[in-house]
Amino acid sequence: MGFAYLGALAVSLGGLALLDRRFRLAFWYDARRSAWTVGLGVVGFLLWDLAGLALGIFARGDSPHMTGVLLAPELPLEEAFFLTLLCYVGLLLWRWFDVTAAQREAGRRALAATDDAGRSGRPDDAGGAA
Repeated sequence: MGFAYLGALAVSLGGLALLDRRFRLAFWYDARRSAWTVGLGVVGFLLWDLAGLALGIFARGDSPHMTGVLLAPELPLEEAFFLTLLCYVGLLLWRWFDVTAAQREAGRRALAATDDAGRSGRPDDAGGAA
């Protein structure tokens, strides 16, 4: 049971990668930029964790589902995987909202262009002539 949490995080990361590949949101859109984004996010959160541990704000809890491997005193291996998952989810959500907003805007522009083109060729019905 010592690898249950790490395994769940790995499976979750794999599922996110499948979604990413299917919709080409992050790594399958721009791998270099995505790696930098996720990497910098993980490093930033790890530094935040280390500061919190040094100040006594955070502490590692014991669980039979964790490996027991520590990256630093009180900083379990699973924390790095969790932070990777957190940053990857955030990046995928950002990209999904960005892509869908662009698609909606393109649809609105196409609809407006169709409406404008259709109206310009029709006679004015305001006079009631048939």
